[in-house]
Amino acid sequence: MTVVSVDDLTVAYGSHTVIDHLSFTINEGDFLVVVGENGVGKTTLVRSMLGFLKPKKGTIDIPQNTKIGYVPQFRNIDEEYPLSIKDFVALNTKPRIIPWLTKKERDRVNRMIRENNLVNIAERPLGLASGGEKQRAYLAQALLPDPNLLILDESTASLDNEMKYELLDLVTRFQQNGLSVMFITHDWDLAQQYGTRFLYMTGKSYETGPINELPVPAKGGTK
Repeated sequence: MTVVSVDDLTVAYGSHTVIDHLSFTINEGDFLVVVGENGVGKTTLVRSMLGFLKPKKGTIDIPQNTKIGYVPQFRNIDEEYPLSIKDFVALNTKPRIIPWLTKKERDRVNRMIRENNLVNIAERPLGLASGGEKQRAYLAQALLPDPNLLILDESTASLDNEMKYELLDLVTRFQQNGLSVMFITHDWDLAQQYGTRFLYMTGKSYETGPINELPVPAKGGTK
């Protein structure tokens, strides 16, 4: 089943074209890694898929039954942020604000807390959590509505190596149960290890295919 189909996509800021005639699909269970240097349009692509930018040309077809979860690289959460990790995850239970959760919603929150290894720190203020703990909380919140597609926008960039692999190991568990993943990254090693398919953006051209065909830069080149 196709969860996203992008066809002949062109996106521009004024007269400056950032994405030019891009086409690709994401199918159920794909772990698509999107790689490329800064300025080639990776963030523009994400913003277009989330509906924040209107394409100049082409289409982004997202079926009605596709729900998207999104984990950004950064959030403006400092040490004074008052909510616990559990309460932060629960913010994504419903579009309206009411002071309680149904039993079904509580069960879902507790399940996400367990499945993202947050049980022992669930009551810790999110502002006092480490970088890796925050990213797991962001992941749990994004997965709470049971999305079909998870977009990770440079979500490992600020983490040390151990935390990067821990986060992506968690994501892979969900992906192996049918979740589709789109992971934007500069880390070619992570792309090769976790991806099943790739989209390589250079700013002038695009390549896509199975991960074993990813054109990795030569040693000493930019990653």
